[in-house]
Amino acid sequence: MIDQKKNTYLSYWILLITLLVAIMIIVGGLTRLTDSGLSITKWDLFTGIIPPINKNKWELAFSLYKEIPEFKLLNSSMTLNEFKTIFWWEYIHRLLGRLVGVLYLLPLIYFMFTKTIKKKDLLIFYLIFALICFQGFIGWYMVKSGLVERTGVSQYRLSLHLTTAFIIYIFLFLIYLKTINTKHLNNLKKLPYKMSYILIFLIVLQISLGAFVSGLDAGKIYQSWPLMSGNFFPNDSIVKSLFSLRFFDEPSLVQFMHRNIAYLILIFFSFIAYFVYSKDYFLHLRKAVLLISITLFIQIVLGILTLLSGAQIILASMHQIGSIFLISASLNLFFKDSKS
Repeated sequence: MIDQKKNTYLSYWILLITLLVAIMIIVGGLTRLTDSGLSITKWDLFTGIIPPINKNKWELAFSLYKEIPEFKLLNSSMTLNEFKTIFWWEYIHRLLGRLVGVLYLLPLIYFMFTKTIKKKDLLIFYLIFALICFQGFIGWYMVKSGLVERTGVSQYRLSLHLTTAFIIYIFLFLIYLKTINTKHLNNLKKLPYKMSYILIFLIVLQISLGAFVSGLDAGKIYQSWPLMSGNFFPNDSIVKSLFSLRFFDEPSLVQFMHRNIAYLILIFFSFIAYFVYSKDYFLHLRKAVLLISITLFIQIVLGILTLLSGAQIILASMHQIGSIFLISASLNLFFKDSKS
């Protein structure tokens, strides 16, 4: 894919951007968990780089926040110092977004003109940059949904924002794997039925549903496991609602689906593990499967603990971090399987 003489610098660059995107996902999760996402009510792409530097600037930022429903209906007793706390979470999140954009674009231009990246491979790099720009727009589009009539952002836009972030991460991580694995594997058996592809799809679907859980505060209800207050199906909903758009607006149903997609991932991965460990010709995939086993187990435990705690911030953040490790481990399997 890439000129081997300049491969090292390219791989370092991709690794840096991949790590920054991961950090941004983590900070974004904490921004949501601390209800900080609406603290900055304007989208100033350039002037917004400079935070308030004196009391008057802080008072102005706070006065803008006081105009939105979240302050009027939920945080009317908030002090300026308390506002500063939520402001910094959102500010850091936006600053990271700008940093990712700059640190991606400038080296990309350099690698393009030095022909470090082959011409036929430039399209995927341009696509990633387009997604990064689109992600910035989605972020503001999401914030905008909570400035007029709502006390929080739209769960639909939140899910789109998080899912796009993970799609960017997936592209970057796969490119990084290609830059550090230049040897071609020949005559090795692939998993049947595109199983590694399906696993990635299920995990991304689960991440998207997790954003709906967060956006609706669905992790703060039915704080029991394995049943939902003694029932498999939530007693405040009807099964028919699962097959309508109403599903995405009901916290109970979103939590129900998030639980059951987790079970589906576990069952499906068990089939993958069975294939890999029962056949000697899948020996090259066993370490990758073992890594997924460990990360999936930890993620399930963190999910249960997060639920039982009522989405306590530290546990909920660790659960989101766990999703990054799980998708990374699964992409490693996907890469090794696709290279076979």
